[in-house]
Amino acid sequence: MSSHMAVAIRSATESETFDLAGTSASTIESTIKSAFAEPLDLKDMIRLTFVTGAGKLGRSRYDENAARILTSTLRDLGYEEDRGASCVVECAGSFKSQHDTGKNLKTIVVFPKINLLTEAMHNLQLDQDKGPSILEDGSPEQLIAMASMNTFERMLDRECPSWTQKKACIAAIGEVKEIVQSLDNKLLHGTPLTDSEQEFYDTCDLTSLEQKENYVKSQMSKQVDDGKITSLEKKRLIAQVSEKLDNIGKEIKESAGKPKKLQKLQTQQQKLEERKEKLEDIRPCSPPPLKHQSSIDKLRKELAPLLKIEKEAKGRLLTIKETAAMTRKEEIEDEIVMMEANSMGWFEDDESFVLRVEASRAQGKKVVAKKVVKKAGGGGSGTNSKKPINWVVPGKKTASRPAAKKKASNTNAFAAMMMDSDSDSD
Repeated sequence: MSSHMAVAIRSATESETFDLAGTSASTIESTIKSAFAEPLDLKDMIRLTFVTGAGKLGRSRYDENAARILTSTLRDLGYEEDRGASCVVECAGSFKSQHDTGKNLKTIVVFPKINLLTEAMHNLQLDQDKGPSILEDGSPEQLIAMASMNTFERMLDRECPSWTQKKACIAAIGEVKEIVQSLDNKLLHGTPLTDSEQEFYDTCDLTSLEQKENYVKSQMSKQVDDGKITSLEKKRLIAQVSEKLDNIGKEIKESAGKPKKLQKLQTQQQKLEERKEKLEDIRPCSPPPLKHQSSIDKLRKELAPLLKIEKEAKGRLLTIKETAAMTRKEEIEDEIVMMEANSMGWFEDDESFVLRVEASRAQGKKVVAKKVVKKAGGGGSGTNSKKPINWVVPGKKTASRPAAKKKASNTNAFAAMMMDSDSDSD
């Protein structure tokens, strides 16, 4: 069963669906490892959908751990969860969870790693006899230069969500334009291009780059108009405007007796003052979420009860079950740190990235704390909650309130762990 399904997955050339009903967790793991261990040789991206659960009527047909085993195995193979993934080459090596409400089915959609990207970039990769590539293979600059306009728009939204990243993207486009212009000048002067230069020149033109540049500028302007800038970006923008105002003020003093120039400078000064006032009125937004934020949030939820076990077990020997739990705790902490480190976006400076990581951690603490407080506040009077009560009754389940209180007390432990790892993820 496992080998047959793996072969079917690897031989798929069109989007297909695989129903995992009646498939055990161990079989799912071995199948996924076998099917996705190596990139698939494909001409186009495909969508592979795995049905991992159903509604009440069909729930019993599926292993309750099917989705978890499938996604964890994919992560082990280097796949990343991306809720916005779609059937395009840029999403190769990603997956997302979906709930088909119409059919009442739970699915995991996989966009496999493929050899297409390497083949598509072949024209830019030169053999030793052709010389070095014009742009680094797989670099943001290369992808920006080669992408169609529609692909570039999606790419910008996904890889450069912040105003600062978009500004740096414009600088990168400018550098590529300079390369194309230099090749143009070589041809005008009758200098032949090398094979690598000719291939690059044939696939990248100034008109396309200028369209992309103008699009980024329009998105930057819209982002400011909509007030979607962070506190750091607001501070930087106000500082830039203030510097320009200081310079214009000096020019105005030096332009006495030159009415035309003075009028032009005063008009610029007024516009800058209006822009500064507008910037000062903006209420900064939170930094964009990390690239792997959804996966990090899930790991943090899984980590919270393990921190509780760790605290309760202090001062005594751990049981076998607790030892296993602590091993998993360390794995989760390592996974979180790695996901944070791998979430740095295109053209992102260190200061902006550190703020995004800190915002992610702060939000994680709030989510866990809110969940704990909600459980702790559910039912019972305030006076009773302060009294020591033995909630363990023979033959009955333990009441939930004390567990919630203990979990609330672990918020500090969770916060401490997150703070301790600040330096590791910088």
